[in-house]
Amino acid sequence: MFFQSFKARSRLYPRGALAELTVGLVAGLLTCLSWPGLTQAQTLDDDVLALANAEKPALIQTLQEVVEIESGSGDYEGLSRLADYIAEALSELGGDVELLDANEEVYRMFDTPERIGPMVHARFEGNGDKRILLIAHMDTVYLRGMIDDQPFRIDGNRAYGLGISDDKQGVALIIHTVAMLQELGFADYGTLTVLINGDEEVSSPGSRATLVRMGSEHDAVFSVEPSSIGNDTLSLATSGIGAATMTVHGRASHAGAAPEQGRNALYEMAHQLLQLDDLSEPENGFKVNWTLAQVGTKRNVIPAEAVATADVRMLRQEDFSRLEDRIRERIANKRIPDTDISLSFENRRPPLNATDAARSLAAHAQVVYQELDMELAVSDQATGGGTDAAFAALETDAPVIERFGLQGFGAHTSNDEYVDLNSVVPRLYLMTRMIMDVSTGAINLAE
Repeated sequence: MFFQSFKARSRLYPRGALAELTVGLVAGLLTCLSWPGLTQAQTLDDDVLALANAEKPALIQTLQEVVEIESGSGDYEGLSRLADYIAEALSELGGDVELLDANEEVYRMFDTPERIGPMVHARFEGNGDKRILLIAHMDTVYLRGMIDDQPFRIDGNRAYGLGISDDKQGVALIIHTVAMLQELGFADYGTLTVLINGDEEVSSPGSRATLVRMGSEHDAVFSVEPSSIGNDTLSLATSGIGAATMTVHGRASHAGAAPEQGRNALYEMAHQLLQLDDLSEPENGFKVNWTLAQVGTKRNVIPAEAVATADVRMLRQEDFSRLEDRIRERIANKRIPDTDISLSFENRRPPLNATDAARSLAAHAQVVYQELDMELAVSDQATGGGTDAAFAALETDAPVIERFGLQGFGAHTSNDEYVDLNSVVPRLYLMTRMIMDVSTGAINLAE
């Protein structure tokens, strides 16, 4: 296997040694940093903070190893290797781990891989009654071989790598949060479940049903997508995502000898796109942008077919549902007779909407962050991106919160993607404390 035994490199100190480490390390931290923001109502958990600091080097090593296993959404071999890596790490930490086939129940879209990578599902059984689900994804938007020119590297407090922010940091953070809970001997949850899928970047065609089902079976869901560099934030809302594809069918002909015998699908598509350029409703968070077009076979042939695809973002599912009628009404006005137009629509993701339960849980997270004398923002407004948190929330009233991950920048870029290593300790502390507080009833999930 790629990695040294996970337990051998994680911070697994004997209980006596842990107590000694905790006292010494935290005393030093308090001396150096003073923690001026602490109050009696915001009591720093010394054991958790000490472990978060001690766990940081191991997390960075895991981060490097998961980045160095290339795992584009269409790279089944790479995804399988990374799934084995994650499964072994979670198994060594005591989880009941299985690899789930994501090809059994697939919602096929235009970019769905022929074979979808497996999901890693791990269960940790505890002594309590609360059920907590942690989700992240291991697939990236990058093609195999790109790592040769852009390897993992650390520059100051930044760790760079393809997919490191979106979302391999989420994989590493979950693994090391579980390691911290095990070292603390904490098992007051009923079930702590981990689900890591390999198709998020293509709208989760094979994992969406599992995400919906598992979300409905748990009392709280923490999704570990990255927070942003500029704003240390948790998110309670994400956009829904859809796609609309328009295919214009014309007639081919020689562009020089007999263009009049053809029916130019390119001209008709251009006409239709101009008619469909005002479908967005920004005041409702509804955005329709035509972003892809394919047309033509040769320079001297009148094109017989043209295809255009629109990216659709919505805050309300009903807005997407009525888009089809709006488009069909517009395309009835054709420029070129004897052309036909067909439409297809893909419901890629539902929106995640903020709930009172999620707001209450996020408010507790802000209190936890204050224990570190740090400010945590909470956003209940979608900004245009969509994530798997929306699937997990689709059939439950339980709180679902997004962006528990490290602060990152440059997702989906070729050479700028990085995470801020200064966010490792605060986010390890936050995740661990939130799991502990949900498990022990320190948070009233019914609010």
